[in-house]
Amino acid sequence: MSSASDTKAEDSLQALIQAFAMIIVSEIGDKTFLIAAILAMRHPRMTVFLGAFGSLVVMSVLSAAMGHILPTLIPRRWTQALAGVLFLVFGAKMLMEGRQMKAGNEKIAEEMREAEEEIEGDDATHDGTGRRANGSVIPLEEMEEGVSRLRDSPSPKTSSVVEGARNFCSLFLGPVFVQAFVLTFLGEWGDRSQIATIALGAAHNVYLVSMGTIVGHSCCTAIAVIGGRYVSTKISVKHVTLGGACLFLIFGVIYLYESLLSSASEMDAPMLGPEHT
Repeated sequence: MSSASDTKAEDSLQALIQAFAMIIVSEIGDKTFLIAAILAMRHPRMTVFLGAFGSLVVMSVLSAAMGHILPTLIPRRWTQALAGVLFLVFGAKMLMEGRQMKAGNEKIAEEMREAEEEIEGDDATHDGTGRRANGSVIPLEEMEEGVSRLRDSPSPKTSSVVEGARNFCSLFLGPVFVQAFVLTFLGEWGDRSQIATIALGAAHNVYLVSMGTIVGHSCCTAIAVIGGRYVSTKISVKHVTLGGACLFLIFGVIYLYESLLSSASEMDAPMLGPEHT
């Protein structure tokens, strides 16, 4: 009984540590990290933190829940094997990306420019600040003619519904909170960390995976809003990527090993069953 409880405690600690570590190595210096950092330099930090962190909490819970559904559809040993394969693929991909990166901060500078362009494009779309999606300033003549034509032109029904929902939420939560929430959610959807969270949710307790990823996101978001730009100039994306690749490869080996153990125990169970009856 004690051995079973110790094993369960070790599995719980393993799930928490793996979820936390996966988020840290995936999100530090990522585009959503830089979006939070840039927004925090323009708006109140607490509002930006709450919007970005709220979005990441929703994403973490949804991703872990999606992973939790998988073992009900396919055997657990296969979900563990799938998680192992995913982590090995991500680890190999990150390893190749890290080896191709230069040692300087060029990569993070490029990510910073892309994040700024997304924010400027969002501002230009929703509050008419007079900037294009690529960050360039719209001339006054075009602002007087082109922007007014853009506002007068009919928009698709789906777009109007989304805009209406965003404006409604902005009325109660504030435009800064909603902007941080939306940009972070869109940046994380389909990201490597989301897919890895789904894989962890399929292999471990959904509540523990959610807790580990939420704590990891809270740390990353807090660092981003407090001093994200300073941190981004001091870290090497190449080293972070290579470190993350090693961690993902280790996770992949662990899950494949656990999958093999599960398969072996299931094969031994029918053989041992008649002897113990």
